[in-house]
Amino acid sequence: MLLIVDDEKPTREGLRAALEDRYDVYVAEDAQSAIELLEREHFRVLLTDFRLPKEDGMKLITRAKSLSRPPVCILMTAYGSEELAVEAMKRGADDYIAKGRLQIDELEMRIARALRQQNLEVENTSLRQQLDSKFGVENIIGESPAMKEVFEVVQQVAPTPVTVLLQGESGTGKELVARAIHQLSPRNRQPLVAVHAAALSPALLESELFGHEKGAFTGASERRIGLFEEAQGGTLFLDEIGEIDATIQIKLLRFLGERTFQRVGSNKTLTADVRLITATNKRLEDLVKAGTFREDLYYRLCVVEICLPPLRERTSDIPLLAQSFLREFSREMGKDVKDFTVEALEALIHYSWPGNVRELRSALERAVVLCRGDRITVRDLPVAMREGPGAAATPRQLLAQNDLTVKEAEKQLIMRALKEANGNRTQAAARIGMSRRTLHRKLHSHHLEGL
Repeated sequence: MLLIVDDEKPTREGLRAALEDRYDVYVAEDAQSAIELLEREHFRVLLTDFRLPKEDGMKLITRAKSLSRPPVCILMTAYGSEELAVEAMKRGADDYIAKGRLQIDELEMRIARALRQQNLEVENTSLRQQLDSKFGVENIIGESPAMKEVFEVVQQVAPTPVTVLLQGESGTGKELVARAIHQLSPRNRQPLVAVHAAALSPALLESELFGHEKGAFTGASERRIGLFEEAQGGTLFLDEIGEIDATIQIKLLRFLGERTFQRVGSNKTLTADVRLITATNKRLEDLVKAGTFREDLYYRLCVVEICLPPLRERTSDIPLLAQSFLREFSREMGKDVKDFTVEALEALIHYSWPGNVRELRSALERAVVLCRGDRITVRDLPVAMREGPGAAATPRQLLAQNDLTVKEAEKQLIMRALKEANGNRTQAAARIGMSRRTLHRKLHSHHLEGL
């Protein structure tokens, strides 16, 4: 998205017309209107005039660069001078151009160059963070045979352009693996864009992925580029792929076959050079058999499949992960917590981890907060982990232990998870190993909405 700020309507509308085929363009006539847009939407580029009513373009750039996700900033002025150019760069401008010599081809080249520089800086920052420690949170940790097999496949598939399907329970690190594949690929200087299908309605997901034209539906007041365009040259990670509806399945199938798509409300065919990585905590084969997922799309997505093992099947990795999280949170909280008691480590190893690595990370954050000495003890761990093996039983385990029906066992599991999470549905869903959306559906089916 690109924001043009100029108090002269012919100039801003002329620039909009020249750039809107390449960018999703918004306009503003003064600094205040621009700030309101910048705080509401994430713009990759800010193109602003120097002379503006009340507040000049340099002050606008200073405010834009203070945002958590600052845009590339280019200052335009009819009053060009070397002194102004130097001052603009000091204030954070990425480039400077005189309006009297403004050529659209040159402007597009400068925008592209500034965006490339920004991408390099982001990638370099990420790499520095990853190199700060051998087992940082940006790395995947594991020495078990199951994880070594995952690492081997990741290294083999990353340099290739093939589509990858990641399967595994919630919390096993599917997005982390997707980021590793992107980082090890030739596309690593271009963006990795992630979207979670279950978090959006079908109509909103379609617009997010493919973009929409102005007037395509109620509320579509501006053209919006989609995530396929935003990820141009890079990677699109689509999580919870099993949740997408039939319309989007057809559009994805077309993209994977032809690398083409259309924005919502448009007949214009666009192309995108994007690698697709998808993930699911369901078995897509079962959805294909049930008739809710297209078989032809499944085969397109599953060129290479990577199955991430649940934490309970790689317990030898728990000490490594626990030590990594312990160092991370001790550093963050300024505490000198160095190790675990034998009993605490045994409790972690014997727990069934329905929420997998995500649950372990949350448990260690809590433990560091509550720890009163230099070692994590059993009393610092969540209640379920203090109760020993089987404390967080799965529906199948409950069924075997108590001679319950599957539905009754599932209901008991949900009630227990909500109680242990003090009613927090997000935490309860993570404990059970399901998405929040699935938990809401289960609460409705068990008539537990009031919990």
